[in-house]
Amino acid sequence: MIRLKFLNVILSLAILISLSACGFYKRSDVKDTPVNVEERVKKNIQEGRGIKFGKGATRGGEFDFASSNPLWRASIEIFDFVPLTNASYSGGILITDWFSTENENPESTRDLKITVKFLTNEIRADAVDVTVFEKICKNENCKTSKIQSKLEKEIKLAILKKATLMEKEGFQKYYEKEGKKKAGILEKKQ
Repeated sequence: MIRLKFLNVILSLAILISLSACGFYKRSDVKDTPVNVEERVKKNIQEGRGIKFGKGATRGGEFDFASSNPLWRASIEIFDFVPLTNASYSGGILITDWFSTENENPESTRDLKITVKFLTNEIRADAVDVTVFEKICKNENCKTSKIQSKLEKEIKLAILKKATLMEKEGFQKYYEKEGKKKAGILEKKQ
């Protein structure tokens, strides 16, 4: 009986020691975490984090994925002139439908389809991958191919510029309008 208890204690300690090495507890540095509650809430909202405890906790947390990602919002705004066949934030992809400008030649048409892949949520040069496809139809014969053009770079640059502007200008407005509601801590404090 004593051996069994001793074995349980040793086994429990071994499990605890091995689990502590898994990284359950992330060390937090004071310089990375603001001391002021309002600054901490502002940082969490900016990073898209949030959780509710107490009366309002009906779900595990309150997360604004697509609405808090400036790259996603910028891309949606840039492609507002064309129908989208796939807009999957969780999949990190945006695909337009085939579109073209007015064509004077009824025998030949040229359509484009643009795919935007989001590789990261950070606004940086390698965050977005833009691919352009071209479909040329001549007398009911269609040929589709991926093309290399200036358009890819121009779209990528436009998305990055718009996302940067949204992040700079829009965050303060978003925080003032929505952030205080979502971060119930501030309202309790006032």
